[in-house]
Amino acid sequence: MQATVRSFDPATRSGTVFLDDGSVLEFGTRAFDAGPLRLLRTGQRVNLAMSGAEISYITLSTFPVPG
Repeated sequence: MQATVRSFDPATRSGTVFLDDGSVLEFGTRAFDAGPLRLLRTGQRVNLAMSGAEISYITLSTFPVPG
């Protein structure tokens, strides 16, 4: 699944994304730390892995999602 970064807090390593349908999802520290990233910027396209209704992994759209 792809999305666009809406916000990112480098202190907590968590934030929010816009899905392509305009809905907003939050991601926590665990999802960010699961990937190889150091930071995100507003407007960046990202790939997501979901576990139920929760984002479990987030990375840049040019990077593969595990599994």
